[in-house]
Amino acid sequence: METVPCRNKSRFSTVSIALPGSVLSNCQTRELRTLLVGQIARACTIYHVDEIIVFDDKLGKTGNIRSTHQEFMARLLQYCECPQYLRRQFFPMHPDLQFAGLLAPVDAPHHVREGDRSKYREGVVMNKNSSNGNSLVNCGIRNRPVEIDRNITPGIRCTVQIDPSAYGKAAQIKGIVVSPSAPREDDGTYWGYTTRMAKSINDVFAECPYADDGGYDLKIGTSERGSKSVEDKSFGLPKFQHSLIVFGGVAGIEECVDADESIKLAGSSSSKLFDLWLNTCPFQASRTIRTEEAVLISLAKMNPFLMKASHDKEIISQDQQKSHQEDDEFSDESLSDESGEEESDEGDDNDDDNDAEEDDGK
Repeated sequence: METVPCRNKSRFSTVSIALPGSVLSNCQTRELRTLLVGQIARACTIYHVDEIIVFDDKLGKTGNIRSTHQEFMARLLQYCECPQYLRRQFFPMHPDLQFAGLLAPVDAPHHVREGDRSKYREGVVMNKNSSNGNSLVNCGIRNRPVEIDRNITPGIRCTVQIDPSAYGKAAQIKGIVVSPSAPREDDGTYWGYTTRMAKSINDVFAECPYADDGGYDLKIGTSERGSKSVEDKSFGLPKFQHSLIVFGGVAGIEECVDADESIKLAGSSSSKLFDLWLNTCPFQASRTIRTEEAVLISLAKMNPFLMKASHDKEIISQDQQKSHQEDDEFSDESLSDESGEEESDEGDDNDDDNDAEEDDGK
């Protein structure tokens, strides 16, 4: 079994990107549009993107084609993210998928092979139940549906946690339905991205799925006219829980803002929408950088900063609670050389917290 390296550290923070569907306007054929979307899907998978928002910037020329560029991109992104053994169930034949066979697989950790003894698997609820009434889920294990701990409507995609030792047993494999974020929150294993469509760049912010958790607390706009650069020696990112990186189309974010009537702001003042107005490729030798290139360049350069600035409130609170408990239990009677060493080690827990200076990006 080939495994994808993970951080072996719980990750509760998320990274989202947003880009307009109009970036496909410059592709002359459906085949070229398909390959471009595949590039974006690969880049987002490589750099742990959790959400991709495809918004309508009102700038694309769709003509009389059967599907808008926004819908085309969203459908292909969803197709790339879906494990191969589930695609026939969720993606019937469609003109947008005509050249999907040319796409390089994203090969994410949740795209498990048939014989992999993975702790988590994606599956689809089957239209039949076990003897005790619980639903059976097709998790890509040949002739071995997984019995889950509840009854769910057939046809729904779900994430199932399975005891790896159950794979080698002749008995029915049993699993527990968990949140799609469970693998990431367990040990940092990347578990794919969600795809969302927004009617405008304003809806990218307004329809944030993390609204109950404070929304996007780090909003980054990318532009060749950015006031900050990743090449700056003092560059760093503030701590965040949910970050959002926005890319413009052919004419940049400024044109997208100008075209959005719901934003009472001139395109030249687009930087006011973001916490950080960033140039991720200063001193470029080409006059233009295509959006699919900007996505890869930006994620590659920002990934170390994003990893360092990701803020895990639950882990911090648990560490603090553990430290307080140990302090309460500590006494002269229990003093020993070993406990003294542990105490000195704990003092170094947060030495790295001050490595990156916070940048308000304004």
